Amino acid sequence: RKCDVVNRGISGYNTRWAKLILPRLITESTNADNIVAVTIFFGANDSALKELNPQQHVPLEEYAANLKSMVQYLQSVDITADRIILITPPPLQESAWEKACLAKGDKLNRCNATTGQYAQACVQVARECGTDVLDLWTLMQKDQDFSSYLSDGLHLSTKGNSFLAAQLWSRLGNRLSALPSLLPYWRDVDHTNPEASLL
Repeated sequence: RKCDVVNRGISGYNTRWAKLILPRLITESTNADNIVAVTIFFGANDSALKELNPQQHVPLEEYAANLKSMVQYLQSVDITADRIILITPPPLQESAWEKACLAKGDKLNRCNATTGQYAQACVQVARECGTDVLDLWTLMQKDQDFSSYLSDGLHLSTKGNSFLAAQLWSRLGNRLSALPSLLPYWRDVDHTNPEASLL
């Protein structure tokens, strides 16, 4: 009742492609005052091994430069750094992902150590740009078996999405609680005359 959540998750994309389409998603005519937060969540595809997945792979240095470029673009359309949250790729559970790859006739095309380098680069870009960062790669592996957070070793499971949502909420909760409600709580709607409450 306080804001719209606009999701532009695009399967298989990397930062090289995302950087090109970002100006189409958030244009110069977008009213930046109405934006509470923008999350940028890339790295799982960029960190694919070049020799086994050249279509999605983006070199580490270019990945960092692309993230920085996206942050700079957002700032150029008046979305301040304090409203930008970078999210690192989650960890990779190699044995499960290898099984998924083999089922498609492919070899294991990612490794967790490499994904970790991309996660570190994302954290570093956030530091340099003054944005917030959600280090999913580190948080999911902290003192626990993280395999239940992933549906196939790479993509988030229901539990993984819930974990990500909880981590994001800890960063967004205060910002959203300060916003006025655009619509009344359902108990406050006059059920005999809803137009009076909603129009």
